[in-house]
Amino acid sequence: MRLSELSGKEIVDYRRAERLGVLGQTDLEIDARTGQIGSLIIPTGKWFGSRNKGAEIRVPWTHIRTIGSEMMILEVPEDR
Repeated sequence: MRLSELSGKEIVDYRRAERLGVLGQTDLEIDARTGQIGSLIIPTGKWFGSRNKGAEIRVPWTHIRTIGSEMMILEVPEDR
């Protein structure tokens, strides 16, 4: 799958049934040696919300359960 095919997909945590964002508003941690994606880094701060700005959820690529046509369902680690 190409990176361009992932862009714009909703990111959903299946345990909490919570929308975490849209791929494209997240960062990808890429291994410089292999070029493989290691994890998604999802910002949790809102523009004008009360959450801590700069906070993030780091989800290892291996925790992605399903990538569909419109969304990506993943399992966020408990210690997020």
